[in-house]
Order: sequence, then C-alpha cells, then structure tokens
Amino acid sequence: MESRWKMRVIAITIGTVMALSIVYSAHLRRRRRKQKRSRSSCYLQSDQTKPQQAFKRVLADNSYSPFKHLKLNESENALNSHPYEAEISALLENPQLEFSFLNGSTDSKMSEEYTWIETESQLKELLGVLSKERVFAVDTEQHSLRSFLGFTSLIQISTQKEDYLVDSIALHDSMGVLRTVFADPSICKVFHGADNDVLWLQRDFHIYVVNLFDTAKACEVLSKPQKSLAYLLETYCGVSTNKLLQREDWRQRPLSKEMVQYARMDAHYLLYIANCLIAELQQQDTEISCPDDKFNFVLEASRRSNMICLQLYTKEVEAFPGESAASSLSSRHLNSQGGVSSISCKTQFQDLVRRLCAWRDLMARVHDESLRYVLSDQAIVTLADRAPMTSAEIFSTITQADLSVELSFNSFLLSPSPVVCSHLNDVCSLLQDKIGNFNDLFPMILQKCLGPGGSCPFSVLNYALLVNCNLKVTVASKQNGERSSKQAARKSSRDLFVQKFSCKSPVYHNCRIYANDGRLLCYCDRRKLEWYLLRDLAKLMDENPPAIMLLFEPKGRPEDEDNDFYIQSKKNICVGCGEGNHYLRYRIIPSCYRIHFPEHLKSHRSHDIVLLCVDCHEVAHAAAERYKKQVAAEFGIPLFVSKVVDSKQAQVISGSSESATNLEEAGVSPLQLRTAAMALLRHGPRMPSKRREELKQIVMSYYGGREITEVDLEMALLVGMSPHERRRLEKKKGLSFKQSILPNVEQENNIGCMETSSIVDASELSALDGSHNTEVKACCRKEDRETDADVGDSSICADSGIDGEISSTKGNANSDEYGVSDTKGVNVVNSEDNCESRSPSDGTVDLYHTKHDGTARHKHNSKLSLLGHGPHGKQVVDHLQKEYGDDGIRQFCQRWRQVFVEAVHPRFLPAGWDVMHSGRRDFGEFSVYNPAKKPSATGKD
Repeated sequence: MESRWKMRVIAITIGTVMALSIVYSAHLRRRRRKQKRSRSSCYLQSDQTKPQQAFKRVLADNSYSPFKHLKLNESENALNSHPYEAEISALLENPQLEFSFLNGSTDSKMSEEYTWIETESQLKELLGVLSKERVFAVDTEQHSLRSFLGFTSLIQISTQKEDYLVDSIALHDSMGVLRTVFADPSICKVFHGADNDVLWLQRDFHIYVVNLFDTAKACEVLSKPQKSLAYLLETYCGVSTNKLLQREDWRQRPLSKEMVQYARMDAHYLLYIANCLIAELQQQDTEISCPDDKFNFVLEASRRSNMICLQLYTKEVEAFPGESAASSLSSRHLNSQGGVSSISCKTQFQDLVRRLCAWRDLMARVHDESLRYVLSDQAIVTLADRAPMTSAEIFSTITQADLSVELSFNSFLLSPSPVVCSHLNDVCSLLQDKIGNFNDLFPMILQKCLGPGGSCPFSVLNYALLVNCNLKVTVASKQNGERSSKQAARKSSRDLFVQKFSCKSPVYHNCRIYANDGRLLCYCDRRKLEWYLLRDLAKLMDENPPAIMLLFEPKGRPEDEDNDFYIQSKKNICVGCGEGNHYLRYRIIPSCYRIHFPEHLKSHRSHDIVLLCVDCHEVAHAAAERYKKQVAAEFGIPLFVSKVVDSKQAQVISGSSESATNLEEAGVSPLQLRTAAMALLRHGPRMPSKRREELKQIVMSYYGGREITEVDLEMALLVGMSPHERRRLEKKKGLSFKQSILPNVEQENNIGCMETSSIVDASELSALDGSHNTEVKACCRKEDRETDADVGDSSICADSGIDGEISSTKGNANSDEYGVSDTKGVNVVNSEDNCESRSPSDGTVDLYHTKHDGTARHKHNSKLSLLGHGPHGKQVVDHLQKEYGDDGIRQFCQRWRQVFVEAVHPRFLPAGWDVMHSGRRDFGEFSVYNPAKKPSATGKD
C-alpha cells in the first residue's frame, strides 16, 4: 500500500511538472511573438502624445512639393505672389506717421486676469473684439522638436484692456477665422522681431500680416545698444523674463503658471514699449529734422516693419533627401581627421553618411519628427566611422555618441530614439549595404513604411509624401538603361559644377553702417567695416551682428537717392526659387556693357548682382544671350568680331580700286586663326601634310597669303587675347608674349607691321559655329569674374556715398599695366561702312586713338577680347551716352532687369529691389571713386 501510494504521488508530481512546463512554454512562445510584433510595428501605433495627429488639415505637409500660398482670386499665381502685396505696397508708399491709437491709457501694469481661447465660438468672439481695435500686440510660441516643419502651439494677443491666450493646437483647423483682422490695413499689429512669426502664421493658418509695427526695427532706427525683448522689458517696464521658458514644451496642457506668466508678458508689455519707442522716434524727428532733410524716424521704422510683411514662407527642397546635411557632416569630419584616412575609407565613410542622412530625412518626414529627434549628427558620424554590423552594436554606438554631446535637449531625449528602435532592421541594412542601388532607397523606405501593409500609420502630414513617391517611381521604371546613364552623367556633371563654382561662403553678412546721426546707411560685409575701422573713419557700435558708426558726414542718404534696396537685410538664397544650398553670383546687366558705363553708374552697384542657383542661372543666361542678339539688331552693331586681317594686308586692299569688296572677302575668324596657330605650333611637324597645309592656309589668309614663319604663328596666336588669357598662356608655355608683341627693328624688317585690323561682317554672324559660341560664353564668364566687383554687402556702401573697397583701386592699376597687351593696334569697322574711318558714334569701335605723328596708340581697353562681346558692348554704350546721356543708360539697365524678371520669375528678390531702380549716387569725401580723391586714395591703398 505504501509503495503504491508513493508511486501515485510521483506520477502526480511528474504530471504537474509537465503541465506547468507546457503552460510556461506556451507563455514564452506568446511573449516572443508579441515582442516580435512590437518590434516590427511603428512606435506611433501606441504613442498618443503628438497633438498634430488630430489635425484634419495642414497647409505645409512633409512632402517635397512647394508650399501653396493663399489665393484670393483665380487670376493670381498662388506660388509667385503675395496675396496682400497691393495693400502692403500702399503702406510702404504712404506709411502711417501718426500713431494716435496709442493713448495715455496704455501702461506697463499686468493684472492676474486673462482669457483662454480654446473653442471656435470663443475665437469668433475674439475676432469681434479685435475688429474694433486700432492696435493690438501679438506673439507666438512654436514647437519644433517633435515635428518636422514645426507648428504654432500658442498665440498671445493683447489689447489695451485684456490679454488673450489662443490655444492654436485645439483650434488648428479653425484659426483661419482671424485671417481678416490680421490682413486689415487699418489695424496695426505690434510684434517684436516678427520675421519668423510672419512666416509661421502663413505656414500654419494662411494668416498674412498687413500693417505691422516691429519694436525691434524701431530699436534699429533709434540705434539702441540692444534690440532684444528682454532688454526692452527691463529698460522700459522694469521686469525681467526667463528666456529658458521659451524652450519649454508648449504642447502641454494645461500650461504651468510660469509658462502662462511668460507667454502673457511677451505680448502684454509690447503696447507700452511701442508707445515709448514711438515717442522717442517723434522726439528725434522734432530735434534733428531740418527743411532739407527727408529722413523721418517714425516713417523709417514703419516702413522697415512693413517690409517684413512681404516675406513669403517657402519649404526647403533638396535634390536628394538629406543631401546638404550629408555634405556638411562629411566635410567637417574629414577635415578634423587631417587627411589621415585612405581614399577608400573616405569614400566608404561618405557613402554611409549619405545613406544615413537620407534615411533620417525620410523617417523624420514619415513620422513628423525633427531630424535631431530621429538621429543626432554625432550619431550619424560615429555610425559611419565604425560601421557596426549587429543590432546590439548599433544600439550601443548611438547611445555612446549621444552621451558625448553636451546639448541641453539631450537630458529629455531617448537614445536611441523610438524611430530607430522601431526600424532598427533598416539601419542594419543601410550599414551592411544590403539595399543595393542608392537611388532605390527613397521608394524602398516609403514602401515599407506607408505602402500596402506598411508599418507606420498614415496622417495628413505624410500622405502627400507617398503620393509623390509613387509618381517618381512610375516615371523612373519607364526609363531605359541608356537614358538613366545619361541622366546620371548629367547629374554628376552638374554636381561637379556646383562644387567648383558655387559660392563657398555666405555672400551677405548683413553688417550695418550708420551715419554719425544714427541713421542706417546700408548693410555690408565685414571687409567694408574693417576698411573704415582701420582708417579711424568709424567706431564699432555692436559686435553681433557687427555694426559701425561713421565719424564723418557721408555724402547723401539712401532715401535721397531712392535706394531703399541698400538698407534691407538680405538672405543667402537663390532669388528665383529660394535654393539655399548653393548659389552663384549673376550680373543682370551683362559685363560687356557694364564695364563701359560711367564710373558713377557702375561703382559698387550690388542692386543688379543677385544670387541664383545653377538651374535659374542657366535660364537667366540663355535669356540674356537671346536679348543681346536683339540689342545687336536694334542698334545695328554686330555682336561678334567675325573676321580679322593683318593691318599691312588691309592697307594694300584699301589702296586698291575695289577696296570695299576685297576687304569684306579678306580675313579669317579670330577663333579659327587662334586654333590653327596653336595646332601648328604644338603639333605641326607631326601632322599629316594635308591637314598641316589646311591650317597654314587659314593663317596665311590672315597675313594676305604670304608665307609665314614661326614668329608669325606666335603673333597670330595673340590676336584678340584678353590680359587674363595672355597671362594664362605665358604661364603655361613659360614665354613672355608681353614683350614679343613689341617687335624690334629686325623683326619689323622681316615680317612687316605687327598691327592688325579686324573686319566685322554682320552677314556672317549666323555662320558662327557652336564651338565659337561656346568659346564666347566662356570668355564672357571669365571677364565677368575679373571685371565686376563682387556682389555682397561690400558693394553696397558706395551707394550712399561712403564707398571704400580696397580691391576696387586694384583694377585701375591693372588697366595701365596691361593696357598695351591685348588688342594692340586693332581697328574694328563694320563691313557696311566700306572700310572708311568714321567716328564711334557712327558705329565704329574706336579701340585706339591716333597721335599727331599718325601712329596708333591703344586705349585702356584691357577688358576687350575679339572672342567676346567687348567691341559690341563699348559701341552700344558709346551710342547711348552720345544720344541720350545717363538717362539712356538707366533705361537700358531697366530693360535688362525686365528681361531677367520675365525669364526667371524671381520670387525671393531682396526687399526694395525694383526694375525702375534709378542708379543715382554721389561720391563721398573718402570714396576711392571720387574723381578728386581717386589718385591719393589709390596711392594710399
């Protein structure tokens, strides 16, 4: 019995253990399946902390499509124009001078009461209140950490009687109710530093501000030592504010007591501060104003404020996701390494950085997160440098990288982020190079995240991203391999051009120069400021951004010369499309004309030098070339020099009875002459006899058919060269052609006169081949880079009569040095003139003047080249000056600006840019362009 009982107990125990093990195993299997499902699903499935997921309508989604601005009527272009441009322009032309709406009842006291607006009915009541006001103050609070583009979380509005806090998260889809009152030009809106607020209101709600008074702009006009709101609050109201609260999470509801106090303070005191600043502006007008002084402090503050209203919000668009960030991270890391890594390691590092930046950009758009929230820059560099292979190694690498970065937001950011944890397998595939073609990354990621059965939820913010991706994939699938290879080659060539020729640093520094009475004269670059400071002509007023005040009385003011353009800050972006990653300087007035303008119409003229990306630059350049042909036809002045002939041969032909016909048929193309001479000098003995004879005939036709020597070839090679081309040739061959073009007596006896004449045959312009046109464009671009002062803030100051660029005097010296080196003894006449000499006004290009002894002396035309538009440009400008004077040149410039506008349709021109820009200016006492000061200034520099 006892043994039987024991066996039963053992059997029960074994059964129980087996049952427990089966149950535990099933539990483990269920747990693993659940963990596997949770790893493959997006964190947004369970994350309900993002309020923008409840938005039913967004104006700026996360796709690559451009932002569409409000369209008031069907006729206007919503992408290219400001919907309230007419109203704002009216305010700029007739600014409000009397701010009577700020009466004595405005004070600096703030009560404990305020109104919280969170329903649509309350918002409509607020609209009724604001529509009866003549002025109210506005401020906004933004959130950008957990959103790709960011969004407005709170709007503070204060009248003279009450403060309102508008919950723009809860009312996101209804905020358009306030659009009419913000666009009402009869109601003034007071902001502080409104540049960003104006753009954010457009981005989120299509709210456009009309009639703005910016207290920060008033501080600029009054030359305040600081213009921050904290400074104004402490100076005028005696209160201090904690600016660290600006970085709080303004999405949280309810707001803390400290956040409510901070938000109210930013808007409530603005009306009182504006009242104080306007009183000071009016006092300045009373104390300083004189009958001949057109400057008005109140008018200037109002005008600068309303210029902000003309800004238009744009979305940054890159050629490929994360391209600019990848380029920046790669260059910084490789520069810090000091070139230690091998070429293969650098290539692998750059490829991984590019992949990770593209992945981060796409994931941030899909999940509506900021780039820094998804993956930090330091984490990308460390991952690309170490290239971990396993998930554990990737997890550890990101954590260590984020811990090494001392940033204030690191304390509350998870590392790795939920985005990385949810899509860790994709990061592994990137680092292990399992994706294959890099161009497949874009559609692959979006297909996994948002495609059929995708892991990530749709939202109003990322839906358009998938739609645009599908269109791109469909188009790409239809392309054959040959076309794809051509596109890749074209893209590679374009990228190389951008890397080589685009501006390597910001063009506009937006430093400021003030007159000795505190008025803003212009924005400029740092070199201009240093020029004045080194000469003790100015004193430093501010260091960030730099500002100086002149210690002498400048000649004129920008407003005296209708030059509002020069007292506006400028952005380093393409004025056509807003591209900010790369840009080139573009001269709206072609240099072939501009270099011949009178000094007072061309010195330091940055108005007509703008920034364009490669694509817009190509469009503008093509339009300019077409219009040059129209100018040539209109004035009857050929665009190119089509034939050149040796002067001795020209004299022989001119002396014959059939001089006109013979001279038209003589000569050879300058490009053909140079090409033939170069080929014979380099490869003559090794050429096939037939080809050598053909090239010799070309050169012989220039010399009238006589036999030629090697010296003749060298002289033919120099015909029409610009100084830059000549110096480059000297450096390349190690020869001093500058001396060889001045032959000695023995050379003269052997080869005759070395002077040449150039025949312009208008009937042969259409026969110029494509290579000739290409060469002409190249020469023009080189001349542009040499002859014109650089755009940027450095060229602006002169327009107020305070110019002083050191490098500007250098060009004049070069003209003397190389004045005899390029078109020595070249006389250009039109074929229809029958070779009779006539005055420049009749159409000739007088490249030299004749001394009393009959010999020819070359003028200072070192910028002219027979392969460019030099003779044409000078002839056009001479004709305009003689017939119409300076007004003719100004109208000529206006025509070119109109050509530029019609070709590019620029949407981001700096404020104050105008087709009808007058170009008037006077030279100040210290200007290096002042005729009275020029010699001494040049000698000093």
